[in-house]
Amino acid sequence: MTHLTIEPSILYVGTPVAVLSTENADGTINLAPMSSAWALGDLVVLGLGATGQTAHNLQHRPELVINFPSPELWEAVERLAPLTGRDPLPPEKRARFRFEREKFKAAGLTPVPSELVGPPRVAECPLQFEASAVRVEMGADGNFLVVQAKVLRVHADARIVVPGTSYVDPRAWSPLVYNFRHYFGLGAELGESFRTETPKEAAGGRPLRR
Repeated sequence: MTHLTIEPSILYVGTPVAVLSTENADGTINLAPMSSAWALGDLVVLGLGATGQTAHNLQHRPELVINFPSPELWEAVERLAPLTGRDPLPPEKRARFRFEREKFKAAGLTPVPSELVGPPRVAECPLQFEASAVRVEMGADGNFLVVQAKVLRVHADARIVVPGTSYVDPRAWSPLVYNFRHYFGLGAELGESFRTETPKEAAGGRPLRR
């Protein structure tokens, strides 16, 4: 094994995608995909761009739903990816993003009522965590918001639950994984993000992109 010293533009080494439901100031709902989330007990730590609508919402209204899509939903996630709920758009988003208020409709997803929080769940996502942000703080570089969200209730598709238990069956559940701006299940690549910077071919001419 030969290691090279490199300077990648992003460090998403393979993390599950989540879609966050939050409430806007006017009572409408924002829906945003993200891939910087990890669990500590009943807390899920979220990393969000500081200027995005989700970050803005959670600084003022702590309730949210953390929805986890399965691999076949990657196209719906990618439809959300270039959209923002911020109006006007932050300067750094103007070149590649566009404002969209109706995120569920734009993505082709379905809202269903939550039980303990205001924002709805995404019906098509097999795992849904109703949660409340208990700590929200700026990251060390000032570009990201770090949110600690306490999970209040978990909803799981019956097909991924071990019968008669509260265990998710890992043989039945496969998360959508974001791997250096490409989408994967627990297997072959499914597609790529509009933000990918991966060359079309790897060394030796092997295709990397469709």
